[in-house]
Amino acid sequence: QVQLVESGGGLVQPGGSLTLSCAAAKLTFSILTMRWFRQAPGKQRELVAGITNDGSTNYADSVKGRFTISRDNAEKTLWLQMDSLKPEDTAVYYCNAAYRSYSTWGQGTEVTVSS
Repeated sequence: QVQLVESGGGLVQPGGSLTLSCAAAKLTFSILTMRWFRQAPGKQRELVAGITNDGSTNYADSVKGRFTISRDNAEKTLWLQMDSLKPEDTAVYYCNAAYRSYSTWGQGTEVTVSS
């Protein structure tokens, strides 16, 4: 079973930046579609960004132009570069790995955007 471990969350002021990372183990990372989701207090989990095994990306409208998803298959690592952060970006961010019917999640890392 794939193990996903997120890191990089924290407290940041509005307009600031953070980079989240997700380290994967125990699976062929290069075949996986990787995604970042987030869940704000009292809200449903939502897709933030995704990247396929060949590098194609997609983003939620709310983060387009501010967030960048990337991956390094050799390092088995996924990143989410978050710029121009807003208070509404406050959430727990989760890494997800998927291949066909298989899907697994990390434990999440908390991001708080506040002055």
